[in-house]
Amino acid sequence: MIVILAEKPSVAREIASLVGAKTKKEGYIEGNGYCVTWAIGHLVSLAMPEDYGFQGFKKEALPILPRSYLLLPRKIKKANKYTSDPSALKQLKVIDRLFKTCSEIIVATDAGREGELIFRYIYQYLNCNKPFKRLWISSLTETAINNGLQNLKEGSDFDGLFRAGHSRSRADWLVGINASQALTVSMNDSVYSLGRVQTPTLSLICKRYLENIAFKKKLYYQIELVHQKEGSVFKSLSDEKWNSKSKAEQALKLLQKQSEAKIEKVEVKTVREESPLLFDLTSLQKRANELYGFSADETLSIAQSLYEKKFITYPRTSSKYIPEDLWSEIPNLLKVFSDNKRYSNLLLRLRLVRLNKKIVNNLKVTDHHGLLTTDRFPSAINAKEESIYHLIAQRVLESVFDPCVKKQTEVTLNVLDYEFSLKTSSIIELGWREIRKELSSDEDLIASLPELKQGDKLKIKESIALEKATRPKALYTESTLLSAMETASKEIDNKSLQSVIKDMGIGTAATRASIIETLLKRDYIIRKAKSLVPTDKGLKVYEIVKDKLISDVLLTAKWESAFKDIEDNKTHMEDFHQQIEDYTTEITTELLAIKSSNEADHLSCPKCKAHALQLRDKILKCLEPDCNWSLFRNVCGIKLSISDINDLLKQGRTSLLKGLISKSEKKFDAYIVLKQDYTTSFDFKE
Repeated sequence: MIVILAEKPSVAREIASLVGAKTKKEGYIEGNGYCVTWAIGHLVSLAMPEDYGFQGFKKEALPILPRSYLLLPRKIKKANKYTSDPSALKQLKVIDRLFKTCSEIIVATDAGREGELIFRYIYQYLNCNKPFKRLWISSLTETAINNGLQNLKEGSDFDGLFRAGHSRSRADWLVGINASQALTVSMNDSVYSLGRVQTPTLSLICKRYLENIAFKKKLYYQIELVHQKEGSVFKSLSDEKWNSKSKAEQALKLLQKQSEAKIEKVEVKTVREESPLLFDLTSLQKRANELYGFSADETLSIAQSLYEKKFITYPRTSSKYIPEDLWSEIPNLLKVFSDNKRYSNLLLRLRLVRLNKKIVNNLKVTDHHGLLTTDRFPSAINAKEESIYHLIAQRVLESVFDPCVKKQTEVTLNVLDYEFSLKTSSIIELGWREIRKELSSDEDLIASLPELKQGDKLKIKESIALEKATRPKALYTESTLLSAMETASKEIDNKSLQSVIKDMGIGTAATRASIIETLLKRDYIIRKAKSLVPTDKGLKVYEIVKDKLISDVLLTAKWESAFKDIEDNKTHMEDFHQQIEDYTTEITTELLAIKSSNEADHLSCPKCKAHALQLRDKILKCLEPDCNWSLFRNVCGIKLSISDINDLLKQGRTSLLKGLISKSEKKFDAYIVLKQDYTTSFDFKE
């Protein structure tokens, strides 16, 4: 019996129908010599600190550097504690029984780093040693699955992919756990969350925001001339920019007396604007954010749904190209559009025998090729899925059309020794832009100029002084943040370093959306219109760590490159892990050295008298789990200040608290006193 392990039940059902497994059982589908089961995402993950015996956030326990990493079933939070997820335990038992009784395993989790990690962690946790092969496909169509099953790959071919995924997982664990605990212990006023990619991304957002609000605009002035020739009206702009309004007005008075400008130079170029490449996930997310305002996470979710419905290929790709052997399939994919009115006219004009092969490049195809539609045209999909599908379909069509040919004209004019310039661009051959012109209205074509020659005189219809202002760099939107994460080297101030780490990014196409969502969930950033803006909490974290190693965009970008080297066997996994441990020790020491400004930092627990208290936003609590004394800061509508807490712990009572609100919503004044059993109560005595 052969076991096939898919990542989700929906994919398992598709595969089961193709291999002849029809009998539904608890947690799997059986038949024709196959048992097809599923993982439901990450069933197994790295154990948390408490699983190694580290309870609470304790300075003396940091850094936590496990000698070996435990794998445990997925946990869920229940009553403020993490316990094993019952559904994960149940499915693991099913998989364990099937693995023990099968002759061979076929791995059918998503064909990427995360999918490989999901299977390998299950395989290792269950102590399985059965042979396994890999189903490596880029779409879930019947043809793709059948071809994949007939051409299974050796499981060992993907050992490098697993090592890269495991290295990334351990690095995120080490940095995230230790940095978060170290800063929380140091500040002693809240629980902080830091991460290997999360914190550099927050730094990008905060730095841009602070630059934006601190920016002081400077006014400057230019003069615009309005010209008319052969019925066409067009404008030129002064090359000179005046910082003084009076000097600009002085120049304007002289120019208003002139009726003609002399054409000093006319430069005409014919340029080819190449068709765009296919979408990878990041470029799809950027485009969907620009056009529809979809978040990166939302776009990924929609694309994943389209993939599972067999309408597009695997979405978590970082490539914009296809391999040579897939090129012969492109005409068949395009013919799928022929019955759709949206595309039928365009296909008539697209000569299928002369498609543009720009997207073919074997060397630039990573784990998966660029995003393609499949041989199935969608029906019964929702409006958002339709938007993303047609965005991908349009890009596929654009990518195989001829280049757009433009005529670009640059004209230099002279009036009273003042130079003016105008630039225009006109379309000679639409090429791929014909598709964008017909299918969307987001780009208007630029009208052409009348014929202009060097030495000719050009009439001036009007002269106008324009007041302009310098602008700050715009706040990040999800689209521009994705670009910044993808090309993090451009955000480095050191220009010499930029060339060294060119094209390095932070995060991957598959993880950037989740990083942004994590920052939103942590309340470090919010969405404001289309922009991503840091909260006070996010800015506070940034100010604390901005000069620390944990915020280093450059270092994080280098690590992403290291994971690829591990996958390609260019870097040894354990050597890299030692580097991460050294780094973790360094950042932990650095973060523990931060001194909090809280006055309650040095207070001891009134109950056990031995341990320090941790001051958080909503609670004051003892760090000793066996003691676990706590005091809620919000009392009857009033939040206890640090001064109130100091008075309570040192003198046994607060100062008089005014404006407390009872359950019956009546206002009252009272002291809070600490009783002999270390609980608190109200005292109404004057």
